[in-house]
Amino acid sequence: MVIEDEYIRLIFGLKVKQIRTEKNLSLFGLAKLSGLSKSYLNEIEKGKKYPKTDKILLLSESLEVPYDYLVSLKLDKNLAPIGEILQSKFLKEIPLELFGIKENNLIDIVANAPVKVNAFISTIIKIAQNYNLTRESFFLASLRSYQEAHNNYFEEIEVDVEKFAKAYHIDLSKRVNAKDLEEILIEEFDYQIDNEVLQKYNNLGELRNIFIASKKILLIDKNISEAQKTFIYAKELAYNYLNIKDRLYTFPWIKFESFDQVLNNFIASYFAGALIIPRKNLIEKLTNFFNLEEWKPLKLHEIMNHFNCSQETFYQRLTNILPKFFNIKNLFFLRFIHKTHSPEFRLSKELHITQQQAPHANRNNEHYCRRWISIKTIQELEKSSKKRATFGVQISSYENKNEYLVLSSATPDPFKKDINRSVSIGLLLSPHLKKKLRFFNENTFDKNSVGVTCETCSLKNCGDRVADSYRLEKQIKYDEISNTVENIINSYN
Repeated sequence: MVIEDEYIRLIFGLKVKQIRTEKNLSLFGLAKLSGLSKSYLNEIEKGKKYPKTDKILLLSESLEVPYDYLVSLKLDKNLAPIGEILQSKFLKEIPLELFGIKENNLIDIVANAPVKVNAFISTIIKIAQNYNLTRESFFLASLRSYQEAHNNYFEEIEVDVEKFAKAYHIDLSKRVNAKDLEEILIEEFDYQIDNEVLQKYNNLGELRNIFIASKKILLIDKNISEAQKTFIYAKELAYNYLNIKDRLYTFPWIKFESFDQVLNNFIASYFAGALIIPRKNLIEKLTNFFNLEEWKPLKLHEIMNHFNCSQETFYQRLTNILPKFFNIKNLFFLRFIHKTHSPEFRLSKELHITQQQAPHANRNNEHYCRRWISIKTIQELEKSSKKRATFGVQISSYENKNEYLVLSSATPDPFKKDINRSVSIGLLLSPHLKKKLRFFNENTFDKNSVGVTCETCSLKNCGDRVADSYRLEKQIKYDEISNTVENIINSYN
């Protein structure tokens, strides 16, 4: 983002502004001393102009600092972190343009309040270090914010899918299968598909596929399901049809070079989901389902099974369609992972539309509430002798009075031994939702009071608790001390 010339201009401007401020000089005062115009000095301090030698001499004399100090790129300790971050790849990797932030805006912010920006940057870095925020988690958080800002619906990709289907005579009213997509990859995009090579490497058990770009060879695990194969083929078609070059080459990914690759992976995945679960077809089926007089979970399973997709792909597709076409925007999506017999349930993926609904990932290694249906479906799966999907639904009632209708399903991870996972979608029980779902009746669904983590939960006599609420108790204690101190102070007034 910040190239060498811009960096030099900005550092020079920061130095001039810092020295001027330390000497209690206004821009007007420096203009009088140096003979340079106030507007020209303002552009220098904002990093927009770099003066010629004679003008630098004027500034060094007016500010009473050596010429060599002004032109040096070395910064004192107050500004050093800004210099480091400007020279690093950090700013180049932040997808600012996705959020409507222009490069010049950022430079202006830095130039106008360098010390405050420095403190802010240092704070962000320390927070990232304390919470073990990796480059991957930073990129994923940026992507999640991008999705949430658009209510996770992207019309241009939906249109591209429909154009693709028309161009290649894919009937979106029927079930999309892997064989048809494979034919397009081979005949139209010159792919070679090999489902034997990956079996030769014992340490690649978690990989579904590898793409060899130079040869257009797709190595694919022969043990994956029909739905997984269809999704992989659909993603490859997205990369080719949308002419995406900067991409990831494995699924799941093992490394990436830039945020663009992470974003492009999302675009290809969205394309795949929209191709396998076309919006028109899904909207029609959901409309009929919502108009049922009674809750019939088998009808929902029939909708899911109509499409050639995994449960996760279906639940994620709901997060595209519900906000846009049913105005159901207060929702969340969660994916939990659990190793058999482990006390830890890990939230590996989340998405919150409209607002940050609880629950959301915590960075304190606390224990998520065991009353969540997301965790219960995993527990039921692990108790069951039949290794097939388990499904659950409940009304989750939080301490803040928000209530959610939460649907969840859990399955064994086909690529990881003794690992199970659940996917869930939670819908805020607003008057709008209750009106939209004709079948909704509170007496139909199990209702549970839930917390977020055991450590912050105030529920009494909870039989599912696996940790004491020490963080909540600590906060209550501090609040009581604060109130007592305030009362003492007020008694003297």
